[in-house]
Amino acid sequence: MMHRRALQLAVLALAALTLTGCMRGCTSPRPPIHINPNMDYQPRIDAQSESGFFYDGQAMRQPIPGTVARGELRTEPASYYTGRDEADAFIVASPVPTTEDVMARGLRQYTIYCQPCHEKRGTGRGIMFEYGSVPTTSFYDERLMQMPDGEMFNVITNGMGLMQGYAYPLAPSDRWAVIAHVRKMQNERAAGGGR
Repeated sequence: MMHRRALQLAVLALAALTLTGCMRGCTSPRPPIHINPNMDYQPRIDAQSESGFFYDGQAMRQPIPGTVARGELRTEPASYYTGRDEADAFIVASPVPTTEDVMARGLRQYTIYCQPCHEKRGTGRGIMFEYGSVPTTSFYDERLMQMPDGEMFNVITNGMGLMQGYAYPLAPSDRWAVIAHVRKMQNERAAGGGR
């Protein structure tokens, strides 16, 4: 008898839950019941709206003088970010000192972003050339051997021809590190150490 009563209650509870679930999404003129409102109703001022709190009636405030947007604090010279000097000419040499850490970072980033097209040794016969017949420049072409570091930085940043720009995935420090790695490969080839 007790078992039968428990079964009846379970069926009744299941029916109630089913009906409640079926009503989900139905419209009602009554506001919903908020059991736990959390921060649904918080005192705040929405952007680009009116505000009686401030003297000018605007909710948006001007930044405090000297405020720097997140990610925009630039302590290096402008040429570090553009590859150009004050006269808008490409800088000849990288502004980043060539250390072991920079070279290791350059090799790592070159392997990830450059090797698929330019190949491990920079010959321009990477996997994209082998499978897609995409013409890729060799780093040992005379034009690239003589290219200023600033111009190479610009090409990595903005792309050229079929090459896409890598401004988003490669930070300026990584772009300079890749250039250091490419120059190392070129110097080894010129000295007879590379193939």
